[in-house]
Amino acid sequence: MKAAERFFSFLMGFFIYSLIEIAARGYTHWTMALTGGLVLSILYDINSRDAVSLFKSCIAGMIIITFIEFTVGVAVNLILKWQVWDYSDMPLNVLGQICLPFSALWFLLCIPAYYLCKIIKNRFSPQIQ
Repeated sequence: MKAAERFFSFLMGFFIYSLIEIAARGYTHWTMALTGGLVLSILYDINSRDAVSLFKSCIAGMIIITFIEFTVGVAVNLILKWQVWDYSDMPLNVLGQICLPFSALWFLLCIPAYYLCKIIKNRFSPQIQ
């Protein structure tokens, strides 16, 4: 995989996730933009493999996003006390940083991400016809 592909997927995740947060909450935080970029870069690596089905991609993406969200949440919310988000009032939350409803949302968000990754891959390495 070329560095340009990875960088482009990072930028797409950076901007698209920021726009999703702004649309949903009215604002975002720079740490969430970076997290969105990291997540889409990882999903791009996974989805660039031909053998990965949509369902497997969504399961893997949900787990990866939840893990990254927890890691970033502990750092920015619990250690640095920046209060970027708090899921304490959500059901089945862990330390207010992750929760089951948002993990389910990450599963669903991985559906368009799967297709976006395929589009990026095709743009960087078009099939010879």
